[in-house]
Amino acid sequence: MAISSYWADDYINRRRKGSEAIGRIRPGQRVFIGSSCGEPQHLVRELSNAFDTLKDIEIIRLFNLETIPLTLIANKSGDHALNLRSFYAGSAKSRAIARNQRFITPVNLSAVPRLFKSRLLPVHVALIQVSPPDDFGWMSLGVSVDITLAAAESADLVIAQVNPRMPRVLGRSFIHVNDVDVIVEYDEPLLAIGANPGLETAKDIARLIATRLIDDGATIAIGLGATSEAVLLALSDKNDIGVHTQYLTGDMMHLYSKGVVTNRKKGFNNGKIVASSAIGNEEFYGFLNDNPAIEFHPSDYVNDPTVIARNKNMVAMAIAMTMDLTGQAAADAMPQNRLSGVTGVVDFIRGASMSPGGKSILILSSTGQQGKKSRIVPLLADTAVVVTRSDVQHVVTEFGAVNLFGKSLQERALAMISIAHPKFRDELFFQAKKMGLLSAERSLHESIHGVYPIHLEEVIEVKGEPVTIRAAKPVDERRIQEHFYGLDKDDVVARFFKQKSRFTREEAEEVTQVDYVNDLTVLALVGEFGFGRVVGVGEYLVDSATNEAEVAFSITREFQKTGIGKLLLRKLAAAAVENGIRGFFAYTGAQNQGMIRLFASLPYKTTTQFEGDMVTLRCSFSEPLAK
Repeated sequence: MAISSYWADDYINRRRKGSEAIGRIRPGQRVFIGSSCGEPQHLVRELSNAFDTLKDIEIIRLFNLETIPLTLIANKSGDHALNLRSFYAGSAKSRAIARNQRFITPVNLSAVPRLFKSRLLPVHVALIQVSPPDDFGWMSLGVSVDITLAAAESADLVIAQVNPRMPRVLGRSFIHVNDVDVIVEYDEPLLAIGANPGLETAKDIARLIATRLIDDGATIAIGLGATSEAVLLALSDKNDIGVHTQYLTGDMMHLYSKGVVTNRKKGFNNGKIVASSAIGNEEFYGFLNDNPAIEFHPSDYVNDPTVIARNKNMVAMAIAMTMDLTGQAAADAMPQNRLSGVTGVVDFIRGASMSPGGKSILILSSTGQQGKKSRIVPLLADTAVVVTRSDVQHVVTEFGAVNLFGKSLQERALAMISIAHPKFRDELFFQAKKMGLLSAERSLHESIHGVYPIHLEEVIEVKGEPVTIRAAKPVDERRIQEHFYGLDKDDVVARFFKQKSRFTREEAEEVTQVDYVNDLTVLALVGEFGFGRVVGVGEYLVDSATNEAEVAFSITREFQKTGIGKLLLRKLAAAAVENGIRGFFAYTGAQNQGMIRLFASLPYKTTTQFEGDMVTLRCSFSEPLAK
């Protein structure tokens, strides 16, 4: 390309109407279309109008919501043989999308720019949309940098729709007038998305993630959809959150305006929101314009796992559509997410796993089709696996959160069943046994139908260390067994009324296989979620004849006299009252003054009955102490 002495003259000389610009495309060429909300709609309309004269054209782009039905044209192209190539690393389940799944090219988003730049997949023509040039001739790709910049830099012919509504977004988002062959000035609204339909499960999932898995100072990446919106809303009380994500949305803008997102503690690109694309509305696009706190970079940077890993405490969140009992995950193309695709999921999951303090989270509603179908299945067999079982870490549904990292297939099966919808757990448990994921003697008792009581969760600080108080889950079996083995001899006698040197899996199973109503265990744990060490166990079991529950406790010696036992008992009492249980009773030795004082700390009238060396403690919830 010959470069003139002054870019402004070149700009004027290169201006054409849309139809003239598209007329420069030749048969047999490969044409790239700008991504997502950056799609140059006017140029695409002109391209569709010219298909009668163009033969053997291949369109390449991300898996987008079509403003112009190019797939329909491709299906009817006949001798003109229009081919589409959509980069997308997922499966296509809805009927409208599945009909055109042959056009999907599975690839991670971080690898697409290399395809273009290396000319392994030559781009002959790039149709892009940019902001008007600044005083130096630089035009911003605005809301769509991702793979668009690489396509424009490597294309033989670059046709740019200059739209004054495109925000000027900072970072590596610029292309110079001298690097564009044809300018088409056309003012039109950018593609935008409306509000997502609310999901009843979204708030429960969001609360779990916000309270258990995201700490102050974390750097986050998150996808699109109603659940993602709910998660961001749930982060409103956090501090110093950073953002390094593929798609930036209006919910990020709200967190920034509230002072939640500061990017001060990212450890890399401090002070900057980093993304490669934006999807939102006109107000949000205005927020992006010339904002020095925001930088957009191409996908081979934003989605590079080694770059992602440089952010401290990186938390990568993605929406899964289906998962199996071993941890494999599918992410499907649906009508509501076709504006983005899920091509960056694996990049971010792997990057987060390498980040200091990082973690990845797959978000999954437990059911689909209005509750008629479980989204946790025995084995993924008829869909594309997007996240392999070895890459999966945390999984969250409205029924709980589990950490599959480092877990055996048996532990994974138990974990996934525990967060499935209760009405599907029987069948999942049966199939897990049939597949050999669970041993033949394994049972789940009534806990298979129990609904995990999220509201009992609480984090306190003891000896300068965070201690999580929560209800037990089936996956805690081994940890409780280890807790029993770690008790001092005197504490073993106090808990079991005899000296014991062995604590079987069956005993630990009884403590974890609870229905959360008539049988409840509350734990105190220290350490990372999913790998925490049990330092306290409180249990109640209802006597159906009296509707009273027997309680029992064990606290690791180093955490005794720290208030953990009292908190466990208060949690048990609150749950028992909520579940309509009449009162508590406990048996202990006369010398166990700690247990006697603990029971007396309840805000109810208590009685103490001595029988030789044994003491029976009892209270009724209908007799609260006067305040």
